[in-house]
Amino acid sequence: MKLLFVVADDWYFLSHRLPLALAVLREGFDVAVATRVGNHGQEIVDAGFRLIPLEHLKRERRSPLNEIRAIAELRAIYRKENPDIVHHVALKPVLYGSIAALGLPDLKIINAFAGLGYLASSNSPKAIILRTGIWNTLRFLLNRPNAFTILQNFEDRDFAVDTFGLSNDNTEVIMGSGVDLDVFRPSPQPAGIPIVMLPSRLLWNKGVREFVAAAELLKSTGVHARFVLVGNTDEGSPSAIPRAQLAEWNDSGSIEWWGKMSNMEQVLTQASVICLPSYREGIPKVLIEAAACSRPIVTTDVPGCRDVVQHYVNGMLVPPQNTDVLALTIKVLLDNPELRKRLGEAGRKIASHFSQDVVVEKTLNRYNHLANHSPVHL
Repeated sequence: MKLLFVVADDWYFLSHRLPLALAVLREGFDVAVATRVGNHGQEIVDAGFRLIPLEHLKRERRSPLNEIRAIAELRAIYRKENPDIVHHVALKPVLYGSIAALGLPDLKIINAFAGLGYLASSNSPKAIILRTGIWNTLRFLLNRPNAFTILQNFEDRDFAVDTFGLSNDNTEVIMGSGVDLDVFRPSPQPAGIPIVMLPSRLLWNKGVREFVAAAELLKSTGVHARFVLVGNTDEGSPSAIPRAQLAEWNDSGSIEWWGKMSNMEQVLTQASVICLPSYREGIPKVLIEAAACSRPIVTTDVPGCRDVVQHYVNGMLVPPQNTDVLALTIKVLLDNPELRKRLGEAGRKIASHFSQDVVVEKTLNRYNHLANHSPVHL
């Protein structure tokens, strides 16, 4: 059985799909990974996968000619590799990969959304125009024979059913990419000045602006805490925060910007509170990791985030894009060490529902189900 992953960036495959791909390899699948190769190509090869570099599938804005080349490149790969199943991960691979697969009736497709992101959360004129065209295209592509769609939370599935005309029979909710509970372990609250940490790709729609404003507000009222951003900007996203802006915040003392960190299981334990004031998510990986490390969480009452955090159980939910409430809620946790401890301990229990093993098992079952059903030809 041959499985082909199509992922926009090599780092994302390693961060979000490596445990699944290793499990599939152990099951005896021939596994290939088609992705744009940055700094992590050799790691993919060393893990035992065939690497197929993509030249044209870029998340950054490019010319229409390059977008056509990206689709043609994927189609050539599908014809050459002739996989039994292709697993598209995230919006652009889903869109372009599904177009590339048109006219290949034996190919079985899994379209996995990692959240609906910028297009669903932004009301900018550009986002409105883009999503009108993209949603209509997806309505056609996702309903093709032999295509199956995976969403990360039930609200996204309801959205997909309503917007793309999908049925519950050709969709499934698999909640995120999972957390390794043996790596992300509970630990006591750290001593010293408390750290409030936002660990994420640094995008406007992750609520970074609101986090910085809340930090400035709290500091101006005498709150004694450190506010830290962990991560880099993502130039492939239309919501990317310029590095100059991040550096300016860091230099002004509003926040500390630590940049991208590889040892997140250690970084998260330095925080007293984890904060993610995002506008919308699939299942945010960093929140289930934080919960597994028994860290209390402040996040927004939006799809994805509220699937991980239960209000006053393992964290606190706040309205999106509301700096005042965000600041007040962070202060409540900073002022109450016992509350932080109680929420953190509950988070570890909740994290077990998002175990990596659960996610891998459900996805393997989906592969096997597809593999054991004959393709439907038009």
